[in-house]
Amino acid sequence: MKHHTINIEDVNIHYVEAGDNYKSYSPRQTIVFLHGFPEYWGTWHAQLDYFSSKYRVIAPDLPGYNLSDKPKEKSFFEVSNLIQFMAKFIQCTAPQEKVILVAHDWGGVIAWPLAAFFPKLVERLVILNAAHPSIFTREMVHNAEQRQKSEYIHELIASNAVKKLSENNYEYLKNKIFMGMREGTLSETQRKTYENVWAQPDAVNGMLQYYRAMPQLAPNEKIVDVGNGHSNGPVVAAEQMKIPNIRISCPTLILWGEQDQAFVKENIDGVEEYVPDVRIRRFPDASHWLQHELPDEVNLEIEKFLVK
Repeated sequence: MKHHTINIEDVNIHYVEAGDNYKSYSPRQTIVFLHGFPEYWGTWHAQLDYFSSKYRVIAPDLPGYNLSDKPKEKSFFEVSNLIQFMAKFIQCTAPQEKVILVAHDWGGVIAWPLAAFFPKLVERLVILNAAHPSIFTREMVHNAEQRQKSEYIHELIASNAVKKLSENNYEYLKNKIFMGMREGTLSETQRKTYENVWAQPDAVNGMLQYYRAMPQLAPNEKIVDVGNGHSNGPVVAAEQMKIPNIRISCPTLILWGEQDQAFVKENIDGVEEYVPDVRIRRFPDASHWLQHELPDEVNLEIEKFLVK
C-alpha cells in the first residue's frame, strides 16, 4: 500500500493506493473508496487487499479526517462543495478513465450526487448503508422512526461535542457510534488504530463539520409511541425540507445491513425511481458497519457486480 498526498484547492488530501499491475487484468481500472464517520481510509482494508490484485484501488482520508487537512470553514463541508471537491480528487487521481466508486455512510452522501452530477467520472456505483439523499429526505419528512434514529446528530452538533467525543479515550465514539457493530468485529489493534486516527490534531472537530453543514437536520424532537404505529412526534413540513431530485444513470449496487442503527429499512423502498439500473442485496443480520462485519460477503457481491 503506497501513501500519497495530493493538493486540491489548497487542501491536502492523504490517500492510499495499491494495484500496480491492474492494467493487465481489467478494463475497469480504478476503484475509489470513500469512507464514512468516524472512520478513515483503513475501513476498507479488506476490500483494498482483495481488489488490488485485479484493479488499481484508491482510498482517501476525507477532508477533516486523519491525515488529510481539516478546513476551518463550515461552508467547505456543505454537500454541494464536497461533491465538487471529491470530483476534482477523482479527476486528479484517475484522469484517463471512469472509475468505480464505492462508498459507505458519509462517503455515500457524497458519492450519490457525485455520480448524478458527474456521470462522466463514474462508470459504476456501489453503496454500503448510505441512504439515497432523495429517499432519506423523504423518510425524514414522513417517518418519525427515522427522525428518532437521527436524534443523535443533535449531540454531534452541540457546542460541547468535541469535548464529549474526546473524553475518556473516545468512549462516545467507541461505544455509541460503533453501537450495533457485532461484538468482536474489531480487533484490539484496530481499536487502537481508530484511537490514533481520532487523536490527530483537530480530527474530531473536522469529522463533526459534516454534521454541522448537513441539510436534512430535523427539529430536535422526542418521539413517543402511542400505539398502532403512530407517534406524537410532529411531521417535518415538506416546505422545510425539500426533497432533492438526485437521479443516477450508471449501474448501481446497494449493499444494506438491515440492523442499521442510523437508517430505517424504508430508505431502500422506491429507490428505483431515482436509480433505474440498481441491484439491491440485503443482509438481515448485519448492521451499519457492513464492510467490517461481513468483508468476504461484501467483496463477493462487489466482484459479481463488476464482472456483469
